[in-house]
Formats: sequence, C-alpha cells, structure tokens
Amino acid sequence: MVDAKLRTWIYALICLLIFLKAEGYFVDITYVESAVAKGAVCLDGSPPAYHLSPGFGSGVNNWLVHIEGGGWCNNVTTCLARKSTRLGSSRQMVKQIAFSGILNNRQTFNPDFYNWNKVKVRYCDGSSFTGDVKRVNPTTNLHYRGARVWLAVMEDLLARGMSKAENAFLSGCSAGGLTSILHCDNFRALLPLGTRVKCLSDAGYFISLKDITGTEHIKAFFNDVVTTHGSAQNLPSSCTSRLTPSMCFFPQNMVQKIRTPLFILNAAYDSWQEKILKNKQLYACARQNIVNVNIP
Repeated sequence: MVDAKLRTWIYALICLLIFLKAEGYFVDITYVESAVAKGAVCLDGSPPAYHLSPGFGSGVNNWLVHIEGGGWCNNVTTCLARKSTRLGSSRQMVKQIAFSGILNNRQTFNPDFYNWNKVKVRYCDGSSFTGDVKRVNPTTNLHYRGARVWLAVMEDLLARGMSKAENAFLSGCSAGGLTSILHCDNFRALLPLGTRVKCLSDAGYFISLKDITGTEHIKAFFNDVVTTHGSAQNLPSSCTSRLTPSMCFFPQNMVQKIRTPLFILNAAYDSWQEKILKNKQLYACARQNIVNVNIP
C-alpha cells in the first residue's frame, strides 16, 4: 500500500516537472495594497492582486496583460458565495500560479510573447471589472468595486514600467474575455499615444438570444449583474447612449464602436452558451474566428 502511494506521488511529481519544463513556470503574486485606501478592493474588501513576469531582451518595453475569468455574481446571494473564494478574495488566492501558453517565457512554446512583460490580473469582483457601488452594506460587507480595481491595477502596472510600453496587448478568457472587450479602449487611453495596442477576447463574446423555452435567460442575468454592481456608469457610453446598460454587456451591441484593434476567439462548442440557445443554426451565427494576434 505504501509503495503504491509512493509511486503515485512520484508519478505526479514527474508530471509536474515535465509540465514546468515544457509548458510553464511559477510566478509570485503581487498585492496592490495601496488600492485599499482608494476603495479599490475585492468583494470581501481585500486588495486586488496580479502576477507579473518581467520582460527581457527585445521585449522589455512590451506588455501582455491577461485577465482571469470566472463568471459573475448577479445578486447578494451569489456574491456572498464568491466572497470566501479566490473569485472574491485575494486572501484565498494561491501565492504562485503557473504561466503557460501565451504567458510562457520560452520562445519554443511562445514565439510571439515569450520575452514580453507578462501579467495575469486576478479576478475577484464578479462584474468583469465594471462595478462601483460606494456604499457597503455592513451586514454583508460586500464591496462592488470592480471598476476601481481595474484602474488601481492598471495604475500600478503603469508605475512598474507599462507607461513606457511600445507594444501592449490586453487579453482575457471567458468573463476576462468580456473584460478585454469592455475595457479595450480604456486600456488604450491609459497608454502613451505612440504605443501600439491590440485586444483579444478568448471565449468572451456572449450573445443575447432566447433559450429553448423562449426565455431571455442571459439577458435577465446580465441585467442583475449590472444592477447589483452599479456597472452602468462604467460601460462604454457609445453603447449606453443607445441601449439599456445590461444590453451593453453583450459584445454584439458594442464591438462596432471599439476603436482599438480587437480580435475575437470563440469555440464552436461553448457549453455555457449552448445551454441558452435555441438551435445549432443560431449558435453558428455567434461563432467567431481569430484572425492574427501578432503585433508587428
């Protein structure tokens, strides 16, 4: 029995070492402690956090900022459920995470971005970084401050050298992919005029359609998110001037107005979205393909 358990642990260790050699490496967490005084905090009031791997060589003035995903909370009950997890508290986040894929630092696996400054922004507000409710209910102690968190993290990165960026790339997955759409032009506005900026949304293009019962489930859900977090004031005015704020959570209603180059990548079979669609023909209309994410 002991030998069997030992072999299991050895195999797990070997797999981890192979992963680290071929696919990724660990990067320490950074807490933005100064953000707390500005009220830029996670759902539980803890400071925002990110992981930064410094650039080197020709990539020292290039920045890739990747936004973590994790869905949304749309009312007090669901936000309280997130509050004690890594999606609502930086106190619950691991101290290190593995950087792989477009965050890898080896040219073999990541030829386009391997030597850039690479950042993974942790997600702990539940609103795709759009919320800002000033009052905190003393009973729940929930802080809806996603927009403040976004700005505080960006300001911290600018102070760490992003203000000198020659190239900058904002990306994100799922709820983070929606963030990269909603904040694409805001990201561009924070950087010097000469910086070449592009955005990528991976699995973040959520569409407004009825489910098989004829119910607009996701529309109602996003309306609750926007209402709970007070997101309306932080959504693109080019959209909110034409539509209700909750409809501006749907990229289909705002991507045409985004001035910064934006690339969309959505899987043909996104199980989360498939549940709300009426049939495959409708879903096919939502499929998007990535064109080219290289920054010349």
